[in-house]
Amino acid sequence: MVREVLAFRGMTGIAVLSLFLTPRAATAQATGSGAPVAQATIPEDSIRALAGEIQELSVTIDELRAEVARSRQETRELRAEFQSAMEKLSVVNTPAGGAAKSAPQVPEAPAAPAQAAAASPSSSAASEDTRISRLEEDQQLLQAKVDEQHQTKVESVSKYRVKLGGIALVNLFGNSGTVDNQDVPNLALQPGTVATTGSVGATVRQSEIDLEAYGPSLAGARASANVNVDFMGGFSNVSNGVTDNLVRLRTATVRLDWAHTSLVGGQEAPFFSPLSPTSFASLGYPAFADAGNLWTWTPQIDLEHQVSISEGNSILIQGGALDPLSGEAPPSMYYRVPTGGEQSRIPAAGSRLEWTHGIGEHALKLGVGSYYSRQNYGADRTMDAWAGTADWDIPLGTRFALSGEFYRGRGLGGLGAAQGRSVLFSGPETVSTSSLIGLNTVGGWTQLKFKATEKIEFNAAFGEDNPFARDLYYFPYPTSYGYTSIARNQNSLFNMIFRPRGDLLFALEYRYLDTHLTDDVKNNAGQLNLSMGFLF
Repeated sequence: MVREVLAFRGMTGIAVLSLFLTPRAATAQATGSGAPVAQATIPEDSIRALAGEIQELSVTIDELRAEVARSRQETRELRAEFQSAMEKLSVVNTPAGGAAKSAPQVPEAPAAPAQAAAASPSSSAASEDTRISRLEEDQQLLQAKVDEQHQTKVESVSKYRVKLGGIALVNLFGNSGTVDNQDVPNLALQPGTVATTGSVGATVRQSEIDLEAYGPSLAGARASANVNVDFMGGFSNVSNGVTDNLVRLRTATVRLDWAHTSLVGGQEAPFFSPLSPTSFASLGYPAFADAGNLWTWTPQIDLEHQVSISEGNSILIQGGALDPLSGEAPPSMYYRVPTGGEQSRIPAAGSRLEWTHGIGEHALKLGVGSYYSRQNYGADRTMDAWAGTADWDIPLGTRFALSGEFYRGRGLGGLGAAQGRSVLFSGPETVSTSSLIGLNTVGGWTQLKFKATEKIEFNAAFGEDNPFARDLYYFPYPTSYGYTSIARNQNSLFNMIFRPRGDLLFALEYRYLDTHLTDDVKNNAGQLNLSMGFLF
């Protein structure tokens, strides 16, 4: 568009100048030869029109020069920002032991008008076209960057970049049987004497708000942070309070990322148990939370280091300390009382080793981990909690993938195993003569994913948590916190997720719950869940 305007103005100016100069040249030539020639005259209207055209052309050229100067300045600033972003990406994407890929360069700003004026007359037209073409390209790049900044920039007190995201999620559900939690069930329970055998409802409390912040460099590391909240914190004690949902902190992390090493601190899923099944029916608690998934969001700090073995093969080494949670419910809503693990005065410790083969979303990943915690319940009643874990994410061609986790351990109620139970007591916990035994358990889950198209995927998964019978029956009348009579809990699910576009999704899921009790009673329940979500 700019090129067409300049061409039109240039042709108009040349035509008018020709009308003005041609008569004067003819007069001078005739006078030199001595022949009488009548003086050519130019109408006053033509002079005024010529002056207006010249003035308008001058204004257009001045505006173009100013636009070029602004574009060069903005391009320089955006190039610096773009280079910084590419350096961050190169740090994240660089394989361990490999050299960082060089960031792509932003095109240089167009040449200055003074340099264009110095060009030879024969190449001036081509140079002008080239400069205008490059100017248009730079303006397109500038507009794209402005649009990106308009979408992602959130003002912060620190002036560092903050990114707002999350999901608005609506769940419509129908339950058969009796469950522990109507909208996000994990256990099938025995119905009460006046309870019905099902329910129906809807909720939006699994919606999430996510904030990501990107800070300065420290000792060569890029600093960043993330805070994630939802509305699963409970209900107000008012009429229809189930729709008055309270905000709850899910996870919060702070990261320092070097080229191959990261220091991560905050509250999140245990780093030695990083996976969860895919489900939009269960975001408030990860799917299979009481059926084989060690998920509890735990305050922790860990150090990660990636080592490159060969092309497409790397090892990730992780180790750190965790809050030694043991599964008890807090006795007060306002004051924090130490749990059995925290009373030991020894932090929990964990480690994980992961092998990655391949690059991108189709890479094969296999991991093994370990966990240790000391628990002290007073009156010389102590117990060592431990776990061995394994996780896998295996691509099966381009459309299928198999993922899952497995654990075997003792005293893992604080991580989400054994329905929150770490120990069993022979009598009331508050009585010092009551002895205890650590509850051994084994569990895990596995999921098969099928991506039919880029927009449609199917997931089928099964999970189980199975405390050892020898521990459950060790005392004649054992007591514990949590559900004391559950012997085994199994969950299975099948869902379809449809994403008509990247920020909109629909999901349909059926989940079946099978909970066995120590008195050989088996409870069953099911849920059909329809989800509609918008990611922002």
